[in-house]
Amino acid sequence: MPEPAPEHKAEAEAELPPQAAEGFVGGNRAQLLQGGDELFPAMRQAMDAARGAVWLATYIFHDDAAGQDIAAALCRASRRGVAVHLVVDGFGSLDALPWLRATLAVCGAQLDVFRPLDRWTAWLQPSQLRRLHHKVCVIDDEVAFVGGINILDDRFDLNHGRTEQPRLDFAVELRGPVVIQVRQLAQALGARARLGLDWRSEVGALARSGQPVAQTLQLWRDLRLNPPLEQAAGEALRPVRVAFVVRDNLARRRAIEQRYIEAVRGARHQVDIACPYFYPRRAFRRSVLAAARRGVRVRLLMQGKVDYKLAALAARVLYDELLAGGVRIFEYTPAFLHAKVAVVDGQWATVGSSNIDPLSLLLNLEANAVVQDEAFAGLLRGRMDLAFAASQEVQRPPLRRGWRSWLSRGFVSWLANLYLRVAGMTGRY
Repeated sequence: MPEPAPEHKAEAEAELPPQAAEGFVGGNRAQLLQGGDELFPAMRQAMDAARGAVWLATYIFHDDAAGQDIAAALCRASRRGVAVHLVVDGFGSLDALPWLRATLAVCGAQLDVFRPLDRWTAWLQPSQLRRLHHKVCVIDDEVAFVGGINILDDRFDLNHGRTEQPRLDFAVELRGPVVIQVRQLAQALGARARLGLDWRSEVGALARSGQPVAQTLQLWRDLRLNPPLEQAAGEALRPVRVAFVVRDNLARRRAIEQRYIEAVRGARHQVDIACPYFYPRRAFRRSVLAAARRGVRVRLLMQGKVDYKLAALAARVLYDELLAGGVRIFEYTPAFLHAKVAVVDGQWATVGSSNIDPLSLLLNLEANAVVQDEAFAGLLRGRMDLAFAASQEVQRPPLRRGWRSWLSRGFVSWLANLYLRVAGMTGRY
């Protein structure tokens, strides 16, 4: 369907809440992908058709069948003369780095490691607690993939081994003007990984060496993501609005959290959130509870099959407060939950890498795609409805009220704030 005529376009955008229209770019296609079973074939097909450049940034790139398949696609592209750039996190992909380096060196693809841990002294640096948690891929500035899916087999967990059912996770395939923004991020991540560990010392070292500091800084200025408004001539795209929201430790430290809070505050009918690691700040919790009080149906999908016990405890110490406020909580038990998605009022949807916890909201580098489209939101809500139906609803808090509950909540709060202080954050979470 073509873009609405200019006189109708302003009217259509006026229907959105003011905060929802901010940063959205129209004229995009957005396709929901569930798990690596849907993402990896689409990504591989796009890489095999690449003509100019492939940019891929991921937290985990594992040496298994899925990782080997994507690595082979990257090498095929590189051998055809395509410029291939891969950025991985030094902690998340630590075990696979020797294999990755050897594999990509043979075919000439470029590999950059964000905050590498190749020296024992690196483990002692507080900045190492801030990781690259993105999962983004861009091919030829034509198609981008954004979501929460690592380059890792759906039926394998790094800590628990093989699983019978695939983990629940999502990504979105994007086409249109917003793809340029995703490429700008991937390009900047590569530059950041090459610069080193600490931003201030990185810039100082560049200045002393006489290298083009301005060019590097411009990459980060580009990430203010002023949307390119021009559209390819003759291309008719659905007027799907997409906002590419990046969280970093510079100008957009609370960008993703703010998007969530704004959407929940504007909700009128329904809020569905799926997140494995859920320990939000007070402002986030208040927005969720306020929505429930005014009659909005609020459902949270949490992990029932636990991968990290401390993360599960952090979420469960909040159950009493949330349940008492009218929020419905479900624990997903068929498989591991890794999805970081939400749907509000069947029109606003987000798919991305950001959990709703201190690490994602204040430390890690994250990226979410926010889609303002009824069809896309309806499809994601349908997938979430299936997950809710397969889950167990929590009828009462797992931690009984009393001193044990108070002690558990205090311990989690103390630990979260200690972690943030070690990482260099000030103030309380």
